[in-house]
Amino acid sequence: MLGLRTLIYKVPDLAKAKEWYTQAFQTKPYFDEPFYVGFNIRGYELGLDPDNTGITKGDTAVTYWGVEDIEKEFARLIQLGATEHSKPTNVGGDIMVAPVKDPWDNVIGLIYNPHFKAQ
Repeated sequence: MLGLRTLIYKVPDLAKAKEWYTQAFQTKPYFDEPFYVGFNIRGYELGLDPDNTGITKGDTAVTYWGVEDIEKEFARLIQLGATEHSKPTNVGGDIMVAPVKDPWDNVIGLIYNPHFKAQ
Protein backbone atom coordinates (compact mmCIF):
# COMPACT_ATOMS: atom_id res chain seq x y z
CA MET A 1 0.00 0.00 0.00
CA LEU A 2 1.35 3.39 -0.98
CA GLY A 3 -0.92 5.53 1.20
CA LEU A 4 -4.13 7.49 0.94
CA ARG A 5 -4.77 8.91 -2.52
CA THR A 6 -8.38 9.67 -3.37
CA LEU A 7 -11.80 10.19 -1.80
CA ILE A 8 -14.69 9.92 -4.25
CA TYR A 9 -18.19 11.15 -3.49
CA LYS A 10 -21.11 9.81 -5.51
CA VAL A 11 -23.27 12.74 -6.61
CA PRO A 12 -26.56 12.61 -8.52
CA ASP A 13 -26.08 16.08 -10.08
CA LEU A 14 -22.47 16.51 -11.20
CA ALA A 15 -22.86 20.14 -12.32
CA LYS A 16 -24.32 21.28 -8.99
CA ALA A 17 -21.80 19.23 -7.02
CA LYS A 18 -18.89 20.65 -9.05
CA GLU A 19 -20.07 24.18 -8.34
CA TRP A 20 -20.56 23.49 -4.63
CA TYR A 21 -17.19 21.76 -4.13
CA THR A 22 -15.40 24.47 -6.13
CA GLN A 23 -16.76 27.01 -3.64
CA ALA A 24 -16.34 24.81 -0.56
CA PHE A 25 -12.67 24.02 -1.25
CA GLN A 26 -11.94 27.32 -3.01
CA THR A 27 -10.28 25.60 -5.95
CA LYS A 28 -11.22 24.69 -9.49
CA PRO A 29 -11.14 21.10 -10.71
CA TYR A 30 -8.01 19.93 -12.51
CA PHE A 31 -10.01 17.19 -14.28
CA ASP A 32 -13.49 17.99 -15.57
CA GLU A 33 -15.38 15.48 -17.70
CA PRO A 34 -19.05 14.44 -17.87
CA PHE A 35 -18.17 11.14 -16.15
CA TYR A 36 -15.89 12.49 -13.36
CA VAL A 37 -14.63 15.71 -11.81
CA GLY A 38 -11.36 15.73 -9.87
CA PHE A 39 -9.93 18.35 -7.53
CA ASN A 40 -6.35 18.42 -6.25
CA ILE A 41 -6.65 19.33 -2.59
CA ARG A 42 -3.08 19.81 -1.34
CA GLY A 43 -1.84 16.71 -3.09
CA TYR A 44 -4.88 14.50 -2.51
CA GLU A 45 -7.73 13.90 -4.88
CA LEU A 46 -11.33 14.75 -4.13
CA GLY A 47 -13.42 13.16 -6.88
CA LEU A 48 -17.05 13.53 -7.86
CA ASP A 49 -18.69 10.59 -9.64
CA PRO A 50 -22.20 10.88 -11.09
CA ASP A 51 -22.60 7.09 -11.52
CA ASN A 52 -24.87 6.09 -8.67
CA THR A 53 -25.49 2.54 -9.87
CA GLY A 54 -26.06 0.30 -6.85
CA ILE A 55 -25.58 3.17 -4.40
CA THR A 56 -27.88 3.66 -1.44
CA LYS A 57 -28.18 6.64 0.88
CA GLY A 58 -25.24 6.59 3.27
CA ASP A 59 -23.13 4.54 0.82
CA THR A 60 -21.89 7.50 -1.17
CA ALA A 61 -18.15 7.75 -0.54
CA VAL A 62 -15.17 5.50 -1.19
CA THR A 63 -11.63 6.16 0.01
CA TYR A 64 -8.93 4.87 -2.34
CA TRP A 65 -5.50 3.67 -1.27
CA GLY A 66 -2.68 3.80 -3.80
CA VAL A 67 -1.10 0.56 -4.96
CA GLU A 68 1.64 -0.29 -7.45
CA ASP A 69 0.05 -3.53 -8.69
CA ILE A 70 -3.74 -3.45 -8.47
CA GLU A 71 -4.33 -7.04 -9.55
CA LYS A 72 -1.85 -8.34 -6.96
CA GLU A 73 -3.23 -6.21 -4.09
CA PHE A 74 -6.83 -7.03 -5.04
CA ALA A 75 -6.05 -10.76 -4.94
CA ARG A 76 -4.11 -10.40 -1.67
CA LEU A 77 -7.03 -8.70 0.10
CA ILE A 78 -9.50 -11.28 -1.24
CA GLN A 79 -7.21 -14.00 0.12
CA LEU A 80 -7.26 -12.26 3.52
CA GLY A 81 -11.06 -12.45 3.63
CA ALA A 82 -12.21 -9.35 1.78
CA THR A 83 -14.97 -9.77 -0.81
CA GLU A 84 -15.14 -8.32 -4.29
CA HIS A 85 -17.13 -5.09 -4.50
CA SER A 86 -16.18 -4.77 -8.17
CA LYS A 87 -13.39 -6.19 -10.30
CA PRO A 88 -10.34 -4.06 -11.15
CA THR A 89 -11.58 -1.58 -13.74
CA ASN A 90 -9.86 0.87 -16.07
CA VAL A 91 -11.43 4.29 -15.44
CA GLY A 92 -9.50 6.20 -18.08
CA GLY A 93 -6.02 6.18 -19.50
CA ASP A 94 -3.98 3.81 -17.39
CA ILE A 95 -5.80 4.50 -14.10
CA MET A 96 -7.34 1.43 -12.48
CA VAL A 97 -9.65 1.12 -9.46
CA ALA A 98 -10.84 -1.92 -7.52
CA PRO A 99 -12.99 -1.59 -4.41
CA VAL A 100 -13.30 -4.55 -2.02
CA LYS A 101 -15.34 -5.03 1.15
CA ASP A 102 -13.56 -5.94 4.34
CA PRO A 103 -15.07 -8.67 6.57
CA TRP A 104 -17.26 -5.99 8.23
CA ASP A 105 -18.67 -4.63 4.92
CA ASN A 106 -16.52 -1.48 4.85
CA VAL A 107 -15.52 -0.56 1.30
CA ILE A 108 -11.76 -0.23 0.74
CA GLY A 109 -10.86 1.26 -2.61
CA LEU A 110 -7.61 0.38 -4.36
CA ILE A 111 -6.27 2.71 -7.04
CA TYR A 112 -3.38 2.46 -9.45
CA ASN A 113 -2.66 5.95 -10.74
CA PRO A 114 0.82 6.45 -12.19
CA HIS A 115 0.10 10.18 -12.63
CA PHE A 116 -0.46 10.85 -8.92
CA LYS A 117 2.50 12.10 -6.92
CA ALA A 118 2.05 12.56 -3.17
CA GLN A 119 3.29 15.93 -1.93
